Amino acid sequence: MSGDTGTRAAREPSGSAGFGNEHSSEAVPGALPQGRNSPQRAPLGLYAEQLSGTAFTEPRAHNRRSWLYRIRPSAAHPPFRRAGDGARFTDPVRAGAVHDPNRLRWDPLPAPAAGTDFLDGLWTLGGNGDSARRAGMAIHLYAADTPMTSRVFGDADGELLIVPQHGALLLRTEFGPLRAAPGHVALIPRGVRFRVELPDGAARGYVCENHGRPFTLPELGPVGANGLAAPRDFLAPAAAYEDVSGPVEVVVKYCGELWTATYDHSPLDVVAWHGNHVPYVYDLRRFNVLGTISYDHPDPSIFTVLTSPSGTPGQANVDFVVFAPRWLVAEDTFRPPYFHRNVMSEYMGLVEGAYDAKAGGFLPGGGSLHNMMSAHGPDRETHERAAAAELAPVKLDDGLAFMFETRWPVAVTPQAREAGHLQRGYDDVWRGLERHFGP
Repeated sequence: MSGDTGTRAAREPSGSAGFGNEHSSEAVPGALPQGRNSPQRAPLGLYAEQLSGTAFTEPRAHNRRSWLYRIRPSAAHPPFRRAGDGARFTDPVRAGAVHDPNRLRWDPLPAPAAGTDFLDGLWTLGGNGDSARRAGMAIHLYAADTPMTSRVFGDADGELLIVPQHGALLLRTEFGPLRAAPGHVALIPRGVRFRVELPDGAARGYVCENHGRPFTLPELGPVGANGLAAPRDFLAPAAAYEDVSGPVEVVVKYCGELWTATYDHSPLDVVAWHGNHVPYVYDLRRFNVLGTISYDHPDPSIFTVLTSPSGTPGQANVDFVVFAPRWLVAEDTFRPPYFHRNVMSEYMGLVEGAYDAKAGGFLPGGGSLHNMMSAHGPDRETHERAAAAELAPVKLDDGLAFMFETRWPVAVTPQAREAGHLQRGYDDVWRGLERHFGP
């Protein structure tokens, strides 16, 4: 359902997605109404439809909504039927997830069975909160070798922050296509339907399902106007549409369960749109890293790309943090991440290269979970090397790591606790940290 078989796309990208700003795109000139959101007759025989990602009465700065001008309204569909609990992609609470205080680390997700698409390749590690109450988050991984065909997915439970680790993804959304390769992140807003194609073949990566308030840029405070992620670097898709007939499976995630219906047309039939509830892609290499130029190691919050605030100021529902290439210049300072216990819970993944706090075992495609107040930090080899290093400016440019950080503990699913790729000797990396105290 692409190319000459029905897809039509705008010629130019729509540019920066921004945050809270209005953006628009049309695949056919004249498809966007002028001056009215829902005129008596929308242009070109289209239907006008609003997609709201927040409540109507939320403050203007927080409100997310988009107007879609489509070939058929979303309301024109048959009933959905419950697809049953997913065996791999599931709701952590329904799956019997356990709050585990241990430090946990996994190797990369094993290669999928032949014929596995993105949706079937999703694998739930854990999560917290309650999707029905729009609070908390879930952590998933994916491994796929087959594009989604005649199949579309939408998540009513939250927005999906996708972090490719191996192989690019072509995300065909209601708003148009987005390409996300390793080193990028893509965000699919709550309720937006999409299909995933694999232009490079097999693909693997991570997904943060955010049930809470939508991701936005963090406040900069004393940093001022510049630094961290710039709004202009978040790119929205150019409008495209599929005017095709034939059976299409539409799968939705609703209150932790999967439901399915078979449409007689593609729901990716939006010809034009405007608003701020839109998908986007961001190149992590554009992140403007800030850090110390005197002494001491800054807290990892200085590397926040996106944040989903909670009702408690400063305690995020979930933060997305990136450890991008950067210079280390601090004097008389232990430069790798320090030993710490934290009220927040941290899931860390690795896109490429190595992570400066671990000498080995933390692999691209793998991940570690350090739940609230679990003690962690550099392994023995890293600590000994960093404590004895002759300090000079050093460029860290051989790795790209990230973190999903959340205010609540992450309950771990049975499949993650029993997985064959769980590293059962992870605690051993801290063995051998000898006593050196001498009064």
